[in-house]
Amino acid sequence: MIIDATDKILGRMATFVAQKALAGEDVVIINAEKAIMSGSKKGILNKFKARRDRGDSIHGPHYPRMPDKIVRRAIRGMLPTTKASGTIAYKKVKVYIGTPEGIKADDIKLNSKENLKDKRYMILEDICEWLGAKWK
Repeated sequence: MIIDATDKILGRMATFVAQKALAGEDVVIINAEKAIMSGSKKGILNKFKARRDRGDSIHGPHYPRMPDKIVRRAIRGMLPTTKASGTIAYKKVKVYIGTPEGIKADDIKLNSKENLKDKRYMILEDICEWLGAKWK
């Protein structure tokens, strides 16, 4: 299964992917940097700053800056990774920035930004740039 993350709500997409991976399907997510997070800009950036500042640089916890790693982290949070089934399911998930050669997304209906009641959201790409990620 190939999912295009463009304009998809990150949490809803992560839940869907976790369920499919636990069911035994291989899941590929493309355009991870185009996923969105709902909420006010100030609230989202404060949450990510608190996550990045928690702990220290040696002992962690280490929170990613890259969009593909943030999406994988969201999916990992919805899997029982302490159990064998969760670990196997997590290995079935691949996340890419952009679209690799020869991959075409399936047409899957997931909640997107049109379904938001409150039209406040941020694109993951902007969040990652604010965190200091360099992939371009």
